[in-house]
Amino acid sequence: MDILSFNFQDFLSAFIILFAVIDITGLTPIIIDMKQKGHNIVAWKAAVYSLITFLAFLFMGNIILELFQVDISSFAIAGALVIFVMAIEMLLGIEIFRNDGPEGAASIVPIVFPLIAGAGSFTTLLSLRALYGLGSILAALVLNIVVIYIVIRNVHILERVLGKTGVYVLRKFFGIILLALSVRMFLQNLAVALESF
Repeated sequence: MDILSFNFQDFLSAFIILFAVIDITGLTPIIIDMKQKGHNIVAWKAAVYSLITFLAFLFMGNIILELFQVDISSFAIAGALVIFVMAIEMLLGIEIFRNDGPEGAASIVPIVFPLIAGAGSFTTLLSLRALYGLGSILAALVLNIVVIYIVIRNVHILERVLGKTGVYVLRKFFGIILLALSVRMFLQNLAVALESF
């Protein structure tokens, strides 16, 4: 198989897999919550930085992790801890991630990393390299970035439709979901990390 080859079926499969792992639609309550706290989330920045991060990891992921002597499970544990803190914020209505960065910084941390470009999507990208041609993966990745931009750019529409009560209920519900995901991610990768010692 030519590494740069494009196959529509492979492209479609890679797109669906990445879309499910990134889960940008599931992140909308978190984005709404952060905007209500005064964080300025810039859609194009989140999309561009996500693409750059994904491409860097697609081509140099293993090298970067080896350079810092970090394995993928340790990387995933770090991401799980950040997600855990965000879930606590959503559930308890407290602020831990202070809005003290430059304007638009929230578009990068925690939106790009670890929520969009986290350990799960990085691992998935590396797995896709073994299955499909690079052309199909790159096309699937770019289309996912377009979806990310559209969702973040239009998140205010969902906010208007749900109203204040709907956003509040959704924030609490997804806070619990996010907490459960972070715990699962932490425990799964902790077991892998402990086995390697």
